[in-house]
Amino acid sequence: MPVFKPFRGIRPNTDFIDVFPTYSLDNFTQEEINKKAQVDDSYVQMIKPAVVSKSKDVDRNLRKIRSNFEELLQDKKLIQDDSAYYLYEQILPNKTSFRGLMGLVSVDDFWDGKIKKHESTITERRMKMAHYLEKVGVQAEPVLLTYHSNSKVELLMNHEQKSVPIINYTDDKGVRHKIWKIDNRLKLQQFKEVLDPIDSFYIADGHHRIGSVAEYAKKQRDKYKKCHGTEHYNFVYSFIVSNQSIKINDYNRLLKDLNGLTEEEFLNKLREDFQIHDKGESPYYPSQKFHISMYLGGKFYSLHVKHSIREEHKNDNDLDHHLVNKYIFENILGIENAKHTDKIIYQKGTSDIKGIIELKEKVDSGEYKVAFGIYPISFTDLLRISDKEIKMPPKCTLIEPKLITALMMYDMK
Repeated sequence: MPVFKPFRGIRPNTDFIDVFPTYSLDNFTQEEINKKAQVDDSYVQMIKPAVVSKSKDVDRNLRKIRSNFEELLQDKKLIQDDSAYYLYEQILPNKTSFRGLMGLVSVDDFWDGKIKKHESTITERRMKMAHYLEKVGVQAEPVLLTYHSNSKVELLMNHEQKSVPIINYTDDKGVRHKIWKIDNRLKLQQFKEVLDPIDSFYIADGHHRIGSVAEYAKKQRDKYKKCHGTEHYNFVYSFIVSNQSIKINDYNRLLKDLNGLTEEEFLNKLREDFQIHDKGESPYYPSQKFHISMYLGGKFYSLHVKHSIREEHKNDNDLDHHLVNKYIFENILGIENAKHTDKIIYQKGTSDIKGIIELKEKVDSGEYKVAFGIYPISFTDLLRISDKEIKMPPKCTLIEPKLITALMMYDMK
């Protein structure tokens, strides 16, 4: 199996649990980040030199973050545990729950293909994050990894949840977070034994995070030459969840124009590769793979990928997102690279009709010409694409759970 080892987690003191963690800063405007940075003893205040500071001395800002982190530890506002696994459960307001284990995976397993990816990363972003790790040395948000469900792992987690959690709080979105520390030597061995049969982990979310740790580890190995593989910089803070505890939502598409085509011309060209069913004004959510919802000119359409196209791609990338890219965006609309165009807008779905209605409203506003609702990628397809080392198009998966930052952290120093 890939390495999955305990670590000395760092977490907020109980007195600061309500203020320290945060959702990813990608979810906030700069104005909101500025406000969060004013909250005493918060994670955002800790990293304030990087997200608010006007100083252009990047390294100085990063060294200040490290200093802030160490000061919080010294003042016991942050607590460092002895080595442990952590069982984490996230319960949404609608009672949906996700649970799994926090621990460390090895960059060697990532390089060796035991931790499989399905997305390409942007080099500049990956290197920037690696530089942050070099100076700050703190991983504050785990990479989300998934694997085929294992009944023995589930049984051990069930048993562990009967004890008292070390963290139990509800955030301002109404999401409840519970963490149990597993540090008993016998329990650690039991978890190791039931995890051993797992052949591979699959990256569900966090390709850039794991890639940046790998870049940093490579730099350290080149610098110090003698590497045993056990150094702190060789490990990635991760949250592993089985297919029972993951949800893949849809990611939809909006287009600004039809590349000079009339609606009728566009529909005629679509008929070459899709069977088209007019759904009228009734919002249509795709019922399965190879069925695509389209909203155009005040009407919904169901586009069924023709069997000849399905057969052609069955042994490689037959994801609906890829087929839409190739047979609609590229062949009909002349968009050769969906990654580098301002004509396509990616819209997060809701895995139900609500997300489709949101697409309709955006098209009806006149801002967009056509929208495509795409059925969520299955867990099986996610693993198959990863196993074949096929890279998905951009924005294919919206995966839950969405993890919170700085609820638990890993110090690489």
